[in-house]
This record gives sequence, structure tokens and C-alpha cells, in this order.
Amino acid sequence: MQWKLGGSSAALALLLACNILLSVTADVEFGVDADDFEDGQVEDVQEEAVGADEELVYESPVIEPKKFHFADHFDNVDESSKLWVHSQAKKDDIAEEISKYDGIWSWESPQRIVWAKDKGLVLKSKAKHAAISARLRKQFDFKTEKPLVVQYEVTLQEGQDCGGSYIKLLSAGKETEDLKAFNDKTPYTIMFGPDKCGNDVKLHFIFRHVNPINGTVTEKHCNKPKNRLDDLFKDKLPHLYQLVVHPDNSFEIRVDHKIVNEGSLLTDFKPPVNPPAQIDDPNDHKPESWDEREKIPDPTASKPSDWDEDAPPQLPDPDAVMPEDWLEDEPDMIFDPTASKPDDWDAEIDGEWEAPLVDNPVCEKAAGCGKWKAPLIQNPNYKGKWRAPSIDNPNYQGKWSPRKIANPDFFEDLKPFRMTPISAVGLELWSMSSDILFDNLIVTDDVAVARDFAAMSFDIKRRYIDRESKTLWHRLMRRMNYKPGWWALYFLYLLIPASCYIFYLYRRAKEDAAKRADAQAKKTDAPQPDDAPEEEEESDPSSERAAGDSSKESTPLSASPKKNKKSDLEDNVETKLEEAEGSDEPAQTEEPATKSTRKRAVRKE
Repeated sequence: MQWKLGGSSAALALLLACNILLSVTADVEFGVDADDFEDGQVEDVQEEAVGADEELVYESPVIEPKKFHFADHFDNVDESSKLWVHSQAKKDDIAEEISKYDGIWSWESPQRIVWAKDKGLVLKSKAKHAAISARLRKQFDFKTEKPLVVQYEVTLQEGQDCGGSYIKLLSAGKETEDLKAFNDKTPYTIMFGPDKCGNDVKLHFIFRHVNPINGTVTEKHCNKPKNRLDDLFKDKLPHLYQLVVHPDNSFEIRVDHKIVNEGSLLTDFKPPVNPPAQIDDPNDHKPESWDEREKIPDPTASKPSDWDEDAPPQLPDPDAVMPEDWLEDEPDMIFDPTASKPDDWDAEIDGEWEAPLVDNPVCEKAAGCGKWKAPLIQNPNYKGKWRAPSIDNPNYQGKWSPRKIANPDFFEDLKPFRMTPISAVGLELWSMSSDILFDNLIVTDDVAVARDFAAMSFDIKRRYIDRESKTLWHRLMRRMNYKPGWWALYFLYLLIPASCYIFYLYRRAKEDAAKRADAQAKKTDAPQPDDAPEEEEESDPSSERAAGDSSKESTPLSASPKKNKKSDLEDNVETKLEEAEGSDEPAQTEEPATKSTRKRAVRKE
């Protein structure tokens, strides 16, 4: 049965494609993201509903010195550039030509300008070490029992393949008095922010803990978030990073006001803040007589008398017979008769020349050449090496472990929040991507102040960008994870069967049109180009009359009457000729079927 596909089927296919496209963009249209509900947290910031016609206006946030330990929105280039100090130091243990901190910093608007007055600090160069720092307006002291709140924006305008965009809160002390000497060895109290290289995606929170007994400093690394944060490095949008460390040792890390990681300084860092109370005795060693074997060979077992350890695993097949056409006198390889010694061959250096070996052409038509050997089969008597079965060890003493002793370096710091005071903030980076924009960096001790600062800067900016991104193209780009190339290939993959289907419909329509044209042509008297001239055939009057009678009966109703009309004069002449011929030749009663396709109708007088 042939399927008849027409315009309705094409319309149905188009409707289905539109439905799929709408389903892809539906969740973006309504602002629903599956990641918004993965962590199960209730957002502590409620975004204000902004109408489509409401104008969003950005004004530089007002900075009240009493509320901030540090704050810079980078909009006032002259004032901001006076706060920041470019590093003139060099990295140790590295080649001289790449040891300098010669990365370029610039105060400028983002590439995707929303408001001309909104500017940021941009790392322009890539594959170079860059360092810049600024002194806090007032030192942050953890003994005040107020939370530490660090918040800043990052826009990876060219994406990120390998590099960091984290900040360092530099420790107060002599080593941070000269910010021009800021380098990778400068002591810091906290390092916080995103970092990525290849598939290794991190959101750092590292604090340097001071041992209260001996004064040694150890870096404590926060456990990784449960959810991956890959999109932050791909979408090229501004993102807000916030770290809050409370006096009760708890902490929260937020990205765009959403909690992505939280925990305690005491339990969620590696290595832990407090060392174990007991450690293994380094002077304790396992006794030589200590038996850790759970199983041992059965000493009472003996090898059976019929156990043959020397029996091979395979032996020649005794039933095999050499084929009759096997050529034992012919070698399977011969020297190549067409080979010749090279002209530059030196027998003293290269040795005596020999032609290379090739397959013996005689063996191609035979079953084989050379000495015949019977094929190998499995030895039914093979058992392998005998081993005694295992039994429980009656002398098993368990796994040995050294005895525990009191840890001489043990301490218990129940207030790791009381870290080294912070005197400056710095950016010490190396990145394979350029144009990394930092904006709205603040250090404060009030979460509400940080939230209000974000509401006057980041929140307005993101609402504007999100509203402008509600076009179909931006929704598709966001859904495609900003990789349109792969989706273009996917579209072409889907276009191939659709093109074949359209071509099939076009071809069917063309064939149907040709058939209708042929059918219409048969109903007219106009000569057709495919019609071949038919030879006139002679027949006797009786056969003509019989044929005429049969043609009268079989003439279709749709035939043209012009073909059957004859003048009276022509009919009389033909009748007389037929009578004259009929008197001399006998009438033919039968005529081949091939000559009966076209007959004349003769009227009787």
C-alpha cells in the first residue's frame, strides 16, 4: 500500500517542529531554572518584580565609610585608581622573563555596556602574572565578634578556560606594609573566589590557621560544593560572589544570592583545624612472630597419586591427518627472486646481502608447505600445579597496628574564627583569558549592608540584562550553553531527513502532474509527440466489415466523433473497391491481434 503524503502532512510536521521549539524555550521564558531548586535552600533575597515598561536607572552606590572596612564601585576612576597599588615584585623560583607581574589593569566599562557610568577594574592581559592591591579603610579585627562579609562581582567577558578570579584578604603585619612588593608569597588570611582549569572547577575558600602552640601556619581548604558551577565560566554574565563567616565558626558562600556551600570552620575543612588527640607511636614496630594470615594451607592435605603436574595443557590431536595436497618439500617462505642488491650496499659495513623473504607462490594453491604438524587440542588429563586447600589459621592474631600515644602537638582551638587581622585586599592572578572585570568589591561586618549594596548595583544590572535577554535569540543562546556551533550541527542533522522528505513530496507531485497531463492529452485530437505513425494495412472487405462492426461496438463514448465521420463520396468509393477485391480474394476470417488495434468503420449500402 502506498502512503499518500500531501500538504496536510507537511503542515503537521511543521506544527510538530514549532511545538518542540516552544518546549525548549518555555522554561527560559518563564524564568525557571532547574538549578534554582537543587540545593533546597530558601533564598534570603527576594527580587523585586520589574515591569516591562519600568525604566531601570543605575546610580553609583553611596559609600558610607562607617559601614565599610573597604568599598569600591570603580565608577570614579580618579578616586579608585588612587586606592589601588600595582605590584612591582617578581615571583621566585621561575624564569626571569616570566617572573614579573606585568599584567595590565584598566578601569573601563564592560564590553556589554549597560550604563556608561558603570565601570570596573579589568585585567586586560592573558598568560601573564598580574597583581594589584588596596589598603582597607580600617583594619578588620576578628576579635570584635562581628561577621566578616566579603562581596564582589566578576564578569568573565571572554569566558574562562584556565585561570582564577579570586581575591586575597592580606594579613596585617610588616610583610604587607609595602603593597608594591605584593606577590604570591605575601601572607594572607583568607582567599576566596572562583578558579577553573580544564574540567577542574573550584570556588575557593581557604583560610590560614595559626597553631596556638608553636605558631606554625597551615592552609585549611573548604570542602567543594555539592553542585558543579561550570556555567559561571561560560555565560559571560556578571556574577556576585559573597562569603560570610560568623563568630560561631559557621560560614555561607553565595553566588547571585543563592547559597552554594555552607558549613563550619571546625568540621568542613581539610586538613581539620584541630589535630587528633592521639597518634600512632612512631617507635612501635610489629613483632616478627605476629601472624596476620587469616587462611593457611591445610598441613594435613597431600597430593593425590594420580595428579600429574608435568602434564601439558595441550597436546597434538591424534586423529588429525595431513592433507593430501600438503607440500612438505616446499618451504613456506622463499627469497624474493625479483629483488636485487642496492648499488650503495657495502658488504664491509652492511654485511652480506640477502634478498628479503616472500611467501612461496607454490603454496598458494596447496593446503600448506613445510613440515606438517598436527593441531593442538586440550589435554583431558591436565590438572596443573597442585595446591593444598586453605583452612582457618589457628594462630591468627589480626591486623597489627601501632599503639596510640598522646599527640605532643595536640591543641584544641574552638574559635578558629579569630583569624589574623586583615589590612588589605589584593588580586594576584594568572589567567589564559583576558578582560576579566571586577566590580563592586566590599568588605564589611554587616550582611544587610552588603545586601543593600548589591541591590543598588548588581541586582539592577542583572535585571536589566535579563530583561534585554528575553528575545528568542538570547533564550536559545542561553539554552545552548553559549555553544551555537554544536547546535548548528544538530540542526543540520535534523535538516537532512526533512530535506529528503520535502524532495520526496516534490518528486511525487511532479510525477502526478505528468500523469494527469498524459491522461488529458489522450482525450484530445491533437497529435502527440510520442505517437508513432501506423502503417496502413490491407485487408479484404469481409474482414474490414467484421472489424468495422466490432469497432462500432467497442468505440469508447469519450472518443472524438471526428475520427468516425466519412463523407458519402468516400464511402461509395471505398465500398466499390472492396467489392472488386472481394470477388477475386477469399475473405479472411481471422486476423492477428497485433493488426486489430485500429479498424475502419464501413457503412453498408
